[in-house]
Amino acid sequence: MNSITDLHIHTTASDGTDTPEELLMKIRDAGIRTFAVTDHDTITGALEMSKMIHDDVKFIRGIEFSCRTPETNTKCHILGLNYDSCNAEFINALRTGEEMRHKKFWKRIEILRDEFEITFTNEEIESLMKIQSVGKPHIANMIVSKGLAHDKQDAINRYVNKCRIGNDRLNADFVIRAIRSSGGIAVWAHPLGGEGESELSEDRFESTLSELISYGLHGLECFYSKYDYATCEHLESIANHNGLYVSGGSDYHGGNKKIPLGKLNAENIIVPPERLSIMKII
Repeated sequence: MNSITDLHIHTTASDGTDTPEELLMKIRDAGIRTFAVTDHDTITGALEMSKMIHDDVKFIRGIEFSCRTPETNTKCHILGLNYDSCNAEFINALRTGEEMRHKKFWKRIEILRDEFEITFTNEEIESLMKIQSVGKPHIANMIVSKGLAHDKQDAINRYVNKCRIGNDRLNADFVIRAIRSSGGIAVWAHPLGGEGESELSEDRFESTLSELISYGLHGLECFYSKYDYATCEHLESIANHNGLYVSGGSDYHGGNKKIPLGKLNAENIIVPPERLSIMKII
């Protein structure tokens, strides 16, 4: 059994393995009634999905921006939900994020060649460049295909994460301002750390949360597939205490992560829609 609301899902437009069409079929099969496509630094998948939706499910346009807080210098991911994709400030943030991701890609390719003697053919580069929001998993999978790592995570740990490329994220205040300008809802995704990430300390979490609230953060992703239910409830109480909306999502990536649709906590306890107060405004 899955929760029927999932506000954090990825497609092939970033690092998921399902096309929007394939994802929609799985959404219906899973009995999910409300969902958001939140690809990394791109809205291509969300725009494609919006063309296919009928009255049987509710779809929310989403995006996941890779950010850094300028004061506490914390890496974080900010979800934008229900934005106006034609808003000028939002478009500027989107283009800036795409440019930074493009620069990161070429820097990683250069470091892999110079420091690890891993080279890619022109055909391999072209196939990677065709991906709308190319990132670590795509490069890692290519390394695995060369027989240089056991699996994707091994390739990321052994090679990709060791490509030091400096400041590679958007400032969180810039992103939250752009989301708000577009009429969208800004949510701190997996605030204690996402799948494969180290967990934030309590002090770092509190200082980062205070900083993000000062920028106009709307909500907190309290229910998340990696977190046990007690942790989710603790985050829910923090959100309520700070006047933030409660959100929830699986972080589904298809075959790239072993996370099922609608899984909003580690125990897969069903979270009713009314527990997600963000549903009141989206």
